[in-house]
Amino acid sequence: MVELGWVLVILLFVVGMLGAVYPVLPGVLAIYGAFFLYGWLISFQPFGFWFWLIQSLIVLVVIVADYAVSALGVKKFGGSRASVIGSTIGLILGPFVIPAFGLIIGPFVGAVIGELIIGTAWNKAFSVGFGSVLGFFASTAVKIVLQLMMIVLFLIWVFAH
Repeated sequence: MVELGWVLVILLFVVGMLGAVYPVLPGVLAIYGAFFLYGWLISFQPFGFWFWLIQSLIVLVVIVADYAVSALGVKKFGGSRASVIGSTIGLILGPFVIPAFGLIIGPFVGAVIGELIIGTAWNKAFSVGFGSVLGFFASTAVKIVLQLMMIVLFLIWVFAH
């Protein structure tokens, strides 16, 4: 049962890290779920109050930062709420429409369309689209760092106790 537990925990870690880049996957929640799975299949013994508090705070920061950093990229380039919504829709649909480059093109096109719908000039709409791509990359970098931190803290807690 221990081997199966570790295989499933590692699988959830991989899904979580892929979710940092691919928004359809659960991301940080898969990693958080791996902790519970470890506890149910192996042992909750290594985890105490501080483990759960730190990990829960990181989850909260990842969720808030994911939206905030992406939106900041759009806003920094003068984008409106319409471009934030368009960018988010493009981020979700892009990989399905254009499999190889949809993660980059989707948010760009979504933000541009969002701005054009509300009457923004083409040049400004393209600038906002560029900001959405920068925001996506910044948000992804933040998620990767924080999620790796969660995994490292988990491993330290498990092997140090």
